[in-house]
Amino acid sequence: MSEQWPVVRDVLSDVTGRFADLVATSDPGALATPDWTVADTAAHVVAIASIYTTLLAPDGGEVADPALAARIPTVTVETVAELNDLALRRFTERDPAALAAMLRSLVATILDVTHGTDPERTVPWLGASRVPVAGVLAHLVNELLIHGWDIARGVGAPWSVPPREAALFFELFIVGMMRNDVGGVLDGQPPDDRRIAVAFRSRHTTPVTIVLHRGRVSVGEPGDPVDARLTFDPATLNLVLFGRVSRLRAALTGKLRVTGRRPWLLPAFLRTVRLPTNSVPLSG
Repeated sequence: MSEQWPVVRDVLSDVTGRFADLVATSDPGALATPDWTVADTAAHVVAIASIYTTLLAPDGGEVADPALAARIPTVTVETVAELNDLALRRFTERDPAALAAMLRSLVATILDVTHGTDPERTVPWLGASRVPVAGVLAHLVNELLIHGWDIARGVGAPWSVPPREAALFFELFIVGMMRNDVGGVLDGQPPDDRRIAVAFRSRHTTPVTIVLHRGRVSVGEPGDPVDARLTFDPATLNLVLFGRVSRLRAALTGKLRVTGRRPWLLPAFLRTVRLPTNSVPLSG
């Protein structure tokens, strides 16, 4: 993780600039998703960045919105949409230029307060999970990449999701959380007694096996038997996980390939090992 630490910091700075430029030059009233305008989408990302300035401060920081902060430890993938709605109601700024400036300032603060910190130091995240500091930065990178994709599609602007940048989310955030404490963030599906192990392979990430057993997820040991192997393009995987691209489309383009002795167990695995996101229907 220490090798990826300067990388995720540089990528966060670069993607923030790209996103801020896109927001500042886009029609704020255009729809970025079926439910959110460009301004709403930008406000959502700014609200997350604001929370992270407090979350990542070494000794904590002044909580900007105690009511919002109080909800975070109890959030699961089933209830995160309610938290997103609450955050948008309480954060009322919708001017694109103001939002772009706020985002640049907040990310600068995040990079400043994490300068010199241990990237493996964990902080509390949604659902009382624990995520390494590097993983929190990678999560914010992914928010910028995914919602930049939303805005760009909505206004017809160019936007790229480079695989190298997208890979940080899987490697530092998802695997980082699972190596520490998932908490209750994945709660919601009835536990299954079956053990399902899925090996994830990509040119841009370290090979890893994730195990689901009795409703809990963990990182498997090298050499453990696996049921399915998922070879993936990181950008496509993230878009699938966040409901922007369908699994069928990803498979047909060869960006996701499933093999192994029991590949039919992957859908059951993904019903539990899924991610908090706002409600967006799958696109074909």
